[in-house]
Amino acid sequence: MIQSAPSLRILVIRRDNIGDLICTTPLFSALRQAYPQAWIGVLANAYNAPILAGNPDIDSCFAYRKAKHRTAGESRFAVWRSTAALLWKLRRMQLDLVLCASPGAQRFARLLGARRIIEAGRSGAGHETEITNRLLTELGLSDKPGKLVLRSGPAHQAGWRSALRLGHEERCLAIHISARKPAQRWPIERYAEFIRRVLATDHVTRVLLFWAPGDAADPLHPGDDNKAAQLLEILAGLPVTPVPTHTLKELVAGLALADSVICSDGGAMHVAAGLGKPIVCFFGNSSAERWHPWGVPYELLQKPSLDVTDISVDEAHAAFLCLQERIRRA
Repeated sequence: MIQSAPSLRILVIRRDNIGDLICTTPLFSALRQAYPQAWIGVLANAYNAPILAGNPDIDSCFAYRKAKHRTAGESRFAVWRSTAALLWKLRRMQLDLVLCASPGAQRFARLLGARRIIEAGRSGAGHETEITNRLLTELGLSDKPGKLVLRSGPAHQAGWRSALRLGHEERCLAIHISARKPAQRWPIERYAEFIRRVLATDHVTRVLLFWAPGDAADPLHPGDDNKAAQLLEILAGLPVTPVPTHTLKELVAGLALADSVICSDGGAMHVAAGLGKPIVCFFGNSSAERWHPWGVPYELLQKPSLDVTDISVDEAHAAFLCLQERIRRA
């Protein structure tokens, strides 16, 4: 274990997806507990960095942009030059320790001139939080991960509640219909039937319908505006409130209003878990062992075909009722 001191500077590099970064928050908590006086920073990318807003365990978050996320008319060279400037800034901070928490982080770490770099292997069984926390063993710390840490700004959350006209007594179920992988996408017609069924129970008075805004043909950030419009048309007259979220801040604040969440494996699922929400999740061709919701009650549905289209409405509804019973007994 390295000596804790106010001047100790630790940087964690986590440069991949939203869920990966959320699953790294127990590592930040463990570092803060072990080194309460140290400076702890995170190098993330501009896409996932906003998820760390308000995190009490880190002092600074530095974000670089990937070339594929550059703005219209911006050259790759301009993006690379900005990244180089950021890495030079970090190098001048004379870091004591860099933890490589994601694949490919080593090439960044070696440019920073840190006194020590820890590059843990990522093979082996376990959840992503457990795999990431194995970095701590080289510091003599426990690798048993704690809870996910995610903050929702009260003011922004209140603004969402007002904009959506939600009463404080409403029992809200959030349903997120978007998924990056085709094998994770449940058909719209089944969502419609599922929503009709849950609204007929006494567990839900309102459904909050979430999706990634945009056109499905967008090569960088494909969206589900058309699917959401179809679903809302099918469910016209029912208490279903559209919640398109253009930013991570909006997604966090919106999901914080829900009592439970239905979604496929992906970033929104990990956001919900970070907020402590009970979840029914659909898994396609991703590892349930590695990516299941961490630290919250959940029901996970995955078929031998590894395609969520083989999950029936009956199975989804039964999982939802089972989850509600678990919540009631807790």
